[in-house]
Amino acid sequence: MTTSSPLHDLKTLVLSFHSIIAIETVEEDRAAKLIRAAANELGLTVFDWSVTQGLVRLPATQAIHGTADPLGLVKHIEDLTVKALFHLKDFAQYLDNPAVARKFREVAQGFARNLSTIVLTSPTLSLPSNIEHKVVHFDLQLPTRDEIRQGIQPVIQSLMAQRNIEYQLSNDEFDELVNALTGMTLNQARQIIAYAALVDGKLGPDDVSKVIERKAQIIRDGGLLEYFPAAANRYELGGFNNLKQWLARARLGFSPEARALNLHPPRGIFIVGVQGCGKSLAAKAIAREWHLPLLKLDAGRLFDKYIGESEKNFRKAIAMAESMAPAVLWIDEIEKAMPVRSSGTQDGGVSQRLFGAFLTWLQEKQQPVFVVATANDLSNTPPELLRKGRFDEIFFVDLPSEAERRAIFTIHLELHKQSPDDFDLDRLTAAAEGFSGAEIEQAVIASLYRSLHRKRPLDTSVILQELSETVPLSISRREDVVRLREAARGRFVSVH
Repeated sequence: MTTSSPLHDLKTLVLSFHSIIAIETVEEDRAAKLIRAAANELGLTVFDWSVTQGLVRLPATQAIHGTADPLGLVKHIEDLTVKALFHLKDFAQYLDNPAVARKFREVAQGFARNLSTIVLTSPTLSLPSNIEHKVVHFDLQLPTRDEIRQGIQPVIQSLMAQRNIEYQLSNDEFDELVNALTGMTLNQARQIIAYAALVDGKLGPDDVSKVIERKAQIIRDGGLLEYFPAAANRYELGGFNNLKQWLARARLGFSPEARALNLHPPRGIFIVGVQGCGKSLAAKAIAREWHLPLLKLDAGRLFDKYIGESEKNFRKAIAMAESMAPAVLWIDEIEKAMPVRSSGTQDGGVSQRLFGAFLTWLQEKQQPVFVVATANDLSNTPPELLRKGRFDEIFFVDLPSEAERRAIFTIHLELHKQSPDDFDLDRLTAAAEGFSGAEIEQAVIASLYRSLHRKRPLDTSVILQELSETVPLSISRREDVVRLREAARGRFVSVH
C-alpha cells in the first residue's frame, strides 16, 4: 500500500487552487523547508514574512520596504503579479484587525483564480470565523523514520568533526537509535543526539536507552499519553488462556510473512468485564509479550474548554501513537473517556465528535497501532463499539477461576519475595472464591503489612484472616456483576 508524502499533499492543495493553507506546528523550519520544496517543484516563487523582518523574496535576504506592517504586507501582496507561495509566520493574530482581515480576504479571493497561495504557520492557530471558512488546514505529521535519519546525520557528522565524538554504532544499532527517536520533532531529535554524544564523548549502543528515557519524559510533559517502554514492562498475566492463544496468532500480523500475503496487522481488541479482574493488566501484558512500547491515552485530558481544542488534542495523541508504531495504545474505561450517551448535548457535542473521530481512525488507520480498549460498564458503552469489524475481537473477563486464583496468588507472593511453597495454596484459593485479581493482590499486600506490624513472617493464616475480613466486589455489588455477566453471555469471547 502506498501512502502520500507531506510534499505531495501540499503540492496537491496548491494545485487545487486553495488560496490559504494553515499549518499548526512547532516545527517552523521544517514547514519552511516543505514550502520551499513544493514551490521549487511547481515552479513558483517563495516569499517569506515575519513581523520582525518584513517580506523577503527568497533566496534574497533584503526585506521589501514597508512590509513589516501587516496591513502594508497584504497591500503589497495584492499588487504583485508573480505566482508564488507566501509563507507568513505567526500572522493569524493580526487578522483580529478589521482592516487587515478585510484586505487579507480580498487577496485570498484573487489568489483563488491562480496558483498563488498564502501559507500560515504558527504553533497555535486561531482564525476569525470570516477567515476560517476560506482556509484548508494541513496536518504536518511528526517526522518519519527516514526524515529523522536524514535530519540527525548532519548533526552526528558535525559532532565527529568539531568535537571529536566517537561513533560506535553498527548499522542495526543506528536503526534502533532512529526507532527510539520516532515520535519527536526533528529539533528534539537533534538536541537529544547532541546531548547524548557530548555527555561522554561518544555515540554508542548505550545511548538508545537514554533516548528512550528522554522520549518518555517528552510524552509525559505532553500530558495526553503515558509511556511504558518495552524494556521496562515486567507485567505478567495469570490465566487468560483464550486471550493468550488469540494473541499468539494475532502477533503474526506484524510479520514479514503476513505482509507478503497482503495481510494487515491486527486492529485491536475490546475487553469488557468485572472491575479488578485484569483488563488493564492485559493491556500491559500484551505489550510485554509482543515487545512493543505501551501508550496509555489519558482521555480525561483530551477535553478542553475551548472550541476545537479537544479534537486537536485527540489528533495530537493519535499522531504521537502512530509515529511510534508498531505500538500498543491502551484506552482505559472508554465508556467514561467518550461518554456520548450522557453528555452529547451538555458539552456541545464534543464527546460525539471525539467518538466519531476515534471510530473513523480505528476503521481507517494505516499504521500498526494495536488498540486495547477496556470497559467496566456495558450499559454506558456505545453500541457502535460492539459492532463486529470495529475491533478484531471482543473479550469478556469474568471473576478468576480456581486455577487462575492459584496462579494469581503465586505471582503476587513471588513478586513480594515469598515462596509459594511455604503457603497452603489450596486453602487460599478456596477462601478467595468470588475475589477479583486486584482484590487478591491487595489481600497479599495487606497481609504483608499485618505481618510486618506483628514482627512475624507471613503465613497462610494471616492471608486467610485478611480474606475473611474483606467483602469482595462480587458481593458488595452483586447485582451489577450479575447484570454484566448476563449482558456478555453468548455475545463475547471469554478470556479464560
